[in-house]
Parts: sequence; C-alpha cells; structure tokens
Amino acid sequence: MKRLPDLQQLKQDLVQHYQWLRQYGCNDSHSGNASFRWHDEVWVTPTGCCADTLSVDDLVRCHISGDSEAGASLDAPLHIEVYRHNPEARAIFHSHGPHAVALTLNGEDFVPVDFEGQYYFPFVPVISIPYDDYVSRSPRAVAEQLATHKVAVVRGHGVYACAESINLAYKWSCSLELSAKTAWLAKQIGP
Repeated sequence: MKRLPDLQQLKQDLVQHYQWLRQYGCNDSHSGNASFRWHDEVWVTPTGCCADTLSVDDLVRCHISGDSEAGASLDAPLHIEVYRHNPEARAIFHSHGPHAVALTLNGEDFVPVDFEGQYYFPFVPVISIPYDDYVSRSPRAVAEQLATHKVAVVRGHGVYACAESINLAYKWSCSLELSAKTAWLAKQIGP
C-alpha cells in the first residue's frame, strides 16, 4: 500500500518545485506563487517571497473557507477559489514563463504546435483581465478555466497550472513553457 506524503514532506516538495521554476527561467527571483491543499488547509507561498531563499517555514496557512494568515500571497484567494471549483486539485503553480506570456499577449487561446503540447493541452485558454480589476476578477476567472483545463494563461501576466500533485502541476507549468518556446522558434524559422 502506497503511503501518502505527510504535511512536512508536501511543504518541502512545494518549496523545491517552486525553486525549480526560478532555476529554469519560468519565474524571476520574486515572481509567481504556489500552493498545495492539505485537507481543508491551503499552504501558499508568502507575498513577495524570493524563490532563492524560500524555506518551508515561510509557507502561509490558509483555509478552504477563504480565511488566511497574514503574509499570504496576493493570489491566495485565487488558489482557494481554484480548489473550490476543482475538488481533484491538490497543487497550483503560478509562473511567468516568458514564451508563454509573449505568445499569448494577443489574447487568443494558445494552440501548441509540438506533439507533447498537443497531447497535454489541445488548447490553452487565455483570460483577459484589466490590470485594475485583477485582484477582484482573477479568482473566479482562473478557477472557472482550471476546473476543466490543466493550465490557463492570464494575458500579460502568466500561467496558472493545477493538478492532483505538486509534481504534476509543476510538469504542466514546464510543459506549457517548452511548448510555447517551440512555437516561438517555429515562427522564427517560418513555414
């Protein structure tokens, strides 16, 4: 029988995967955020945290009801709303992969050109939210898309990925960025 990871192990996994997003160019030193759900708790990265120095003790506990401790990411309400809309979700990553962001600035849904991208994401919904309305509108808008898609992009802002595990949400984030990079390279080469 497979043993489920305990809370401390999940915290360590979240920090490691979040740091990998920085290491591999999907975030800068202080961008993006991540969370995992543990029963009715949602553990999220703190607002303005540095991926290079983040530790398990920095993670902030929130509750599926919407309550959160001081210092939680500005996106904590978005993460909670995604978990409410998608009961299977256990992890969420928000990243700023430059190719994914750049190729979706036109506001059109992204359709991968590579085999792996097409296999994982027949298309990626792109959500347009005015900057001034982001905090109020993003939780519902992103949650609605992630209820039926692995990833969604907020135009000009970044990628949100959710999955049944931390590693899988990380995989979707990285896979989308590689697919977007492949599409960008293909455009440079031409038909």
